[in-house]
Amino acid sequence: MASYIERRKFLATLGGAAAWPLAARAQQPDRVRRIGVLINTADNDPDAVARLSAFKKALRELGWDEGRNLQIDTRLGVEDDRIRRNAAELIALAPDVILANGPPPAMALQQATRSVPIVFVGVTDPVGMGIVQSLARPGGNATGFISAEFGLSVKWLEMLKEIAPGVRRVAILRDLGLASGSGQLGAIQSVAPSLGVELTPLNVSDAGAIERSLAAFARSPNGGMIVTGSTLALVHRKLIITLADRHRLPAVYPQRPFIASGGLISYGTDSIDPFRRAAGYADRILKGEKPADLPVQAPTKYELVINLKTARALGLEVPPTLLARADEVIE
Repeated sequence: MASYIERRKFLATLGGAAAWPLAARAQQPDRVRRIGVLINTADNDPDAVARLSAFKKALRELGWDEGRNLQIDTRLGVEDDRIRRNAAELIALAPDVILANGPPPAMALQQATRSVPIVFVGVTDPVGMGIVQSLARPGGNATGFISAEFGLSVKWLEMLKEIAPGVRRVAILRDLGLASGSGQLGAIQSVAPSLGVELTPLNVSDAGAIERSLAAFARSPNGGMIVTGSTLALVHRKLIITLADRHRLPAVYPQRPFIASGGLISYGTDSIDPFRRAAGYADRILKGEKPADLPVQAPTKYELVINLKTARALGLEVPPTLLARADEVIE
């Protein structure tokens, strides 16, 4: 009997010892996952900070905390060479997923890897650029959120004519390096004749070229300007806004940051919201879903922002109907 009791004690002890590693493993902290972030902007751009903060906040709400179960590696830069170097550095860190902000980062990452999952934001035409096979079925290692549809560009010209009816000539600032620039220009061209407007496409490249081309355009009267969506335009926004003021060109911009810097009017997607939504896709990928199965999504929030101080400086009276539609009016 004593032998039987001792044997039971031994088995119970052995069973407890065998179960202990399982219990200990259950109490271990979650495995740290890694997210790379490649943002196509200057190092000191405050908008980049706001976008990254929104992305991190949304991840925290989904249970991903830096320092506990998540590490985020961020790289910033505008020049093509730097973007490629940053992409290579991030891939070398073996991330579980990479967030790419803008067409150049998305292209650089996909050229460097076909296996690391990529979630992009701020890309207008991912199919035309070859980043995905289709919006509904991306088919590769990338998916994300488009920045705008080409039809939005029509609204820019309509709003320019609404706020400055006397405009007859419109400079279209675009980045020739982006396929989306041609699509946006094409949409504007489709309605220009019906609005009695002559278009002049101008390339956004370096500061000197922007200054020379706008000075030449402004030599004739009744001019206005539309700035299409591009990282280069965002980087040079203070110069572009200064030139618009100097040459007295009413201008429509693609995003709110231009208006916060003194621009006249903008209509476009909320630049922060896609980063919140991108966190949801990153979460799903970290939990095992594949980018190929996650459809590319269109914007859900658009905002109209008007700077009344700039309107007064240009001698423009903003129509009440336009003011009534504004999501934000800067005094």
